Amino acid sequence: MNPLLQEMLSHADPSQVAGLSRFFKTGPGQYGEGDRFLGIKVPVTRDVVKRCWKDAGVPGIEECVNSEYHEVRLAGLLALIQVFSHSKKDPAKQRECIDFYLAHTDRINNWDLVDLSCYPLLGEWLMDKDRSVLYDLARSGKTLWEQRIGMVSTMTFIRHGQLDDTFAIADILLHHPHDLIHKAVGWLLREAGKRDKAALAAYLEPRYRGMPRTMLRYSIEKFPEEERKTILGLH
Repeated sequence: MNPLLQEMLSHADPSQVAGLSRFFKTGPGQYGEGDRFLGIKVPVTRDVVKRCWKDAGVPGIEECVNSEYHEVRLAGLLALIQVFSHSKKDPAKQRECIDFYLAHTDRINNWDLVDLSCYPLLGEWLMDKDRSVLYDLARSGKTLWEQRIGMVSTMTFIRHGQLDDTFAIADILLHHPHDLIHKAVGWLLREAGKRDKAALAAYLEPRYRGMPRTMLRYSIEKFPEEERKTILGLH
């Protein structure tokens, strides 16, 4: 028996399913088409993972990550983060977690699954390593979710004051056609700007007119109001 899966299933709330399905765009032709929900909110999922991750083991985590249910996949990913973060003295075990993550990107198929998992795993792992895998994902990812992983994983670097990869990967995705990538790039640029506004301004200045408006708007959200208006007027 998989205790993580069983505990998640026990928290199903059918009254929440319709709302979550709408929020994560599961209708025909939408980015989350066909995904299924149990109606479990993220704080509940986090609490379950906190209590059950040790007993799940890798087979249990894999079973969850491969689940048809969105929240169970999230629980599996959050459990993987727990294994990774508790294996700091075991690089081989951490490497196994990263290999597992990269082998299951087809199951990381919505923005929340990406955003809650990639930088605590890939970002942390790559702090002292070659980061070309993120560039490969951004440039050649098979899905927009893999491309988003390439971008959002740089959050860890930003938090350590390292902004170059965020700007470089943003350039790769600058003309991506999907709004969810525009939002992700803008979000990470905004976070970089919190660390170094001058660096963000220097990055944006030659790109104002060519950036998708949503990306630009997200990236300058923390600028003073008059400065924001001036920049958006140049778009």
